[in-house]
Amino acid sequence: MYSEQFRDSLAAVEAARAQNIALDPARMTAEEKERLLAAYHPDYKTEEFSVLTVGPNAGDRVPHELCELLQAHSRITEQSVDLTTPAYDVDVLVIGGGGAGASAAIEAHAAGANVMIVTKLRIGDANTMMAEGGIQAADKPNDSPAIHFVDAFGGGHFAAKRELLSKLVCDAPEAIQWLSSLGVEFDKDADGNMITTHGGGTSRKRMHAAKDYSGAEIMRTLRDEVLNRRIPVVDFTAAIELILDDSGKAAGAVLMNMETKELLVAKAKTVILATGGAGRMHYQGFPTSNHYGATADGLVLGYRAGAKLLYAETLQYHPTGAAFPDQIFGALVTEKVRSLGAKLVNKRGEVFMHPLETRDVTAASIIRECADRDGGLSTGNGEAVWLDTPMIEQIGGEGTIEARIPAMMRMFEKYGIDIRKEPILVYPTLHYQNGGLDITPDGMTPNVENLFVAGEAVGGIHGKNRLMGNSLLDIIVFGRSAGQHAAACAKHTTVGALTLSHVTAFEQTLEQAGIQTDAVSPKLLPNYTKQPAF
Repeated sequence: MYSEQFRDSLAAVEAARAQNIALDPARMTAEEKERLLAAYHPDYKTEEFSVLTVGPNAGDRVPHELCELLQAHSRITEQSVDLTTPAYDVDVLVIGGGGAGASAAIEAHAAGANVMIVTKLRIGDANTMMAEGGIQAADKPNDSPAIHFVDAFGGGHFAAKRELLSKLVCDAPEAIQWLSSLGVEFDKDADGNMITTHGGGTSRKRMHAAKDYSGAEIMRTLRDEVLNRRIPVVDFTAAIELILDDSGKAAGAVLMNMETKELLVAKAKTVILATGGAGRMHYQGFPTSNHYGATADGLVLGYRAGAKLLYAETLQYHPTGAAFPDQIFGALVTEKVRSLGAKLVNKRGEVFMHPLETRDVTAASIIRECADRDGGLSTGNGEAVWLDTPMIEQIGGEGTIEARIPAMMRMFEKYGIDIRKEPILVYPTLHYQNGGLDITPDGMTPNVENLFVAGEAVGGIHGKNRLMGNSLLDIIVFGRSAGQHAAACAKHTTVGALTLSHVTAFEQTLEQAGIQTDAVSPKLLPNYTKQPAF
């Protein structure tokens, strides 16, 4: 099964393991990190970005693939949709069925609003379901929201919007309490106390987890709550354009049945975009850990309606995506593996960095090791480094892996790899959309009234890099907040005449800018065939 080079490298890792466990690599200085990122992180490759020429962010750079969608034609025209007879008329329209959308819908419903979720797949088919490691919250005696803020602010290169990050960390303990009250089964010790661990870039153990399927457990609970409340969910139906009213406020969306392509109009007093990330755009050709529907839809819908983007040029490449075998290429190998003691090792068996640096620094270090230090091992899909998982049980004792990261153990077990005895090969995978639509602390976009955004479609919460566990946190904190504020806003909103005039106006700006393209957006789903996408 393995080549001679593969076997030799594996033997070198095993021979050095006892020494490497005791090795405590130094953390990089701030200057070393900045030099490393500038040289190796994908966000710094200027040739991989285009400059927007139309829209609220004209003059800003974004990845080529995103630029094409932001400056593409709409799937509809102003004249092709009859807005006079809506199929749905609600107080709060939630677009997206992941953790942020479900949290928003639950809180809007609790506030008495008539709320509906529309999702292009099914409720729960989202990146939330794919999250593994845990959710941060400073709720232990040796921790505080202030310390959490400092960790996250520094980890995001001091670029986060302070008011958003402050809300994230201050609302975190209540978010854990809320999830627990709904039924999330967090890991606890024999006395019923929450078990917490470190994540990369954290100075305290504040990672709460449900083994290594934390996102699935949270999504299971939120989905059950949505269904128990009988909140309407229109699935396999995509939002393809926002609707504004004649005063410029968000007032609904044009929906498309994913199977029949039938167009429907949903009228609403307020709209919440909770459409998730963009991993399936495969920026710079990277594999992704993301769910099938992660195609940046919310950024496109908001941008065409006039909402501004923040840090859309920044992505998170999770440092440890599975690099072998082919069947799981790009799949997430949770950071929790490193927080439990596994270290990153090159093909010669050498530890080349501290295992709990921030994600961008770790990803750049792995790329450097493979590109310029001859430390990578060829996998057939490029090069990769080892993550020495057997260290975990040598540190924590037999049974630690099955007790703490059982999903990870089973994922590799399917392909004959026992991570309790063998290390695994990893390389960075496209994981998270750091940038997104700009919002105020109540979740509304400053440029489009009554348009709220929550979850991964938001920009500015994490700055230019996100720490582990803060994404599951932000979908809860800002999802709940968006639902609460959207419901409150709906109580004093009167919707004017519905219009798609902004679609026509955007098309005119494309023409005036001389942009000639056959692309239409939003993309909705990736296309992995040679046949044209619908």
